[in-house]
Amino acid sequence: MQIKDNLTSIHQQIQTACQKVGRPQSAVKLLAVSKTKPVEAIQEAIQAGQTAFGENYVQEGVEKIQYFADKHPELEWHFIGPLQSNKTRLVAEYFDWMQTMDRAKIADRLNEQRSHYKKPLNVLIQINISDESSKSGIQPAEMLALAKHIENLPHLRLRGLMAIPAPTDDIAEQEKALSAMQVLFEELKAACPDQQIDTLSMGMSDDMRTAIACGSTMVRIGTAIFGQRNYA
Repeated sequence: MQIKDNLTSIHQQIQTACQKVGRPQSAVKLLAVSKTKPVEAIQEAIQAGQTAFGENYVQEGVEKIQYFADKHPELEWHFIGPLQSNKTRLVAEYFDWMQTMDRAKIADRLNEQRSHYKKPLNVLIQINISDESSKSGIQPAEMLALAKHIENLPHLRLRGLMAIPAPTDDIAEQEKALSAMQVLFEELKAACPDQQIDTLSMGMSDDMRTAIACGSTMVRIGTAIFGQRNYA
């Protein structure tokens, strides 16, 4: 079972990175990014103990959630792709987390469409920390206004921030962006003391160690667990 071995390796890397900066391994959650991967691969990961999965495409994610709903109700599903307003209902109905919040309009729709019988939808605000025109997310200066808007929506629960910094092998450049996210995270906690602000989602295969050193509480790993993606 290669996926099991890959997960073991990732957990060891997380442990090493945490030890290096004096953090407990339990402080960092592993989100397995399963987009484009078949249910058989996800089943292998589940058998190896993985319970949190991230999906980028609404319809594909919903199909997987429905497939596993009865078999593994303990699973936690995170939407981590850009969300169009015409797809909000499916995210509100099926997902547990929405990590890419970047506008009040999307927040309002998700709040209206989330069932009163479900727990509030956990939400992370996506920050465009490297100011890339190709990336989703808001500017840091817009964070508090959006956070205050979400605070007033009863069917959403603001949990923190998410970012996808510009890819680079330069550790100093990685640290610059990820440290800026850490500062914003502390700002958000101070500004919203009544919210459960506990999640800083940043770090992928190439910058995971730096992200953990900069306070990440959730790393999003796909290829290193499941192998190369097939977009055919």
